[in-house]
Amino acid sequence: MATAIDNAQHMIDPEEEQAFMDAIQKWINRSVKPVVMEHDHEDKWPEELVGEMADMGLFGATIGQEYGGLGLPATSYAKIVAEIASHWMAITGIFNSHLIMACAVERFGTAEQKAKWLPKFASGEIRGGLALTEPNAGTDLQAIRTTAIRDGDEYVINGTKTWISNGINGSCFALLVKTDPKADPRYKGMSLMIAPKGEGFTVGKKFKKLGYNSIDSAELVFDNYRIPAENLIGGVEGQGFFQATGGLELGRINVAARGVGLAEGSLRLATEYAQLRETMGKPISEHQAIQLKLGEMVTRARAARLLTLDAAEAYDRGERCDLEAGMAKYFASEAAVRNSEESMRVHGGYAYSKEYEIERYYRDSLLMCIGEGTNEMQRMIISKQWVKRNPA
Repeated sequence: MATAIDNAQHMIDPEEEQAFMDAIQKWINRSVKPVVMEHDHEDKWPEELVGEMADMGLFGATIGQEYGGLGLPATSYAKIVAEIASHWMAITGIFNSHLIMACAVERFGTAEQKAKWLPKFASGEIRGGLALTEPNAGTDLQAIRTTAIRDGDEYVINGTKTWISNGINGSCFALLVKTDPKADPRYKGMSLMIAPKGEGFTVGKKFKKLGYNSIDSAELVFDNYRIPAENLIGGVEGQGFFQATGGLELGRINVAARGVGLAEGSLRLATEYAQLRETMGKPISEHQAIQLKLGEMVTRARAARLLTLDAAEAYDRGERCDLEAGMAKYFASEAAVRNSEESMRVHGGYAYSKEYEIERYYRDSLLMCIGEGTNEMQRMIISKQWVKRNPA
């Protein structure tokens, strides 16, 4: 799909955006909805859907047009993610993790790195994700232990990453390492590398999860894994912490958009069921108890969408938006959990059956409160940035 983008203002023509959204909706109806329950229940990799997402350009959604991507602004990207997630959240993670990797290269990479890697990222020829988390380092990224030691024109990497999305089916990762383990403060010794799979890079176990099925979450092991020194993003050591966390702004907007999709999808299912299910001679949508639930759910979903678009607009303006992204991620993810739970209550006993979709929304929503920084951490970020912007 091609679309007209004003790169200077990072905006999209509304008609072009709507045409893209219409195409996404047709794809969901044609390809996604018929297979989602089978793939989710069997935790099966959606190979055909991944190919179709590549054909639509989703792996290059936010990558600049000069590198073969769609160059979509974050606002359009958030709307696409929310629409897909309202039917099946998990598959949005396949291209989101990939785009965070691409974002790191596009924002911080050298001209040579951009020219070499971004066109292949945009086409989906090379797909992957972000490898930050380790067994003893999640929220505290500075506690990572994976090292990259310079050896001539190469780096030798040793360590383990865990809970890495696309770990099995991806082929390249933005890998956070310590190039100076003795640095003080610790973040000054961290670097971000472009790490394609190769000798010394193996995939460990695949994790079985409560939800978020059909996207592989795996352990990555590096044993004297060598990559060219030219794969150091930006070409300068010690910048990795800021490069990685800079990409998380887009990641948190994505998680917020996924929360919006789950909240809106849960609302849709509850609304449909409430009008079809009858008790005491009338649809349960006419009972006050259900009306109160639906009223809260629709308000919660709408607020989540507006917060997410607010963060995306700040990102598109090139502003620092950790406050806005944090608020959106925090509120939208909690909205997803609450709406999915309330939708299950509307469905009653049927909600516990795997023959109904709503149980998947509940399972998937819980991850949103943890991924891309826990909501406890988001509240701390929000508070600190708010006080910083409003000095006494």
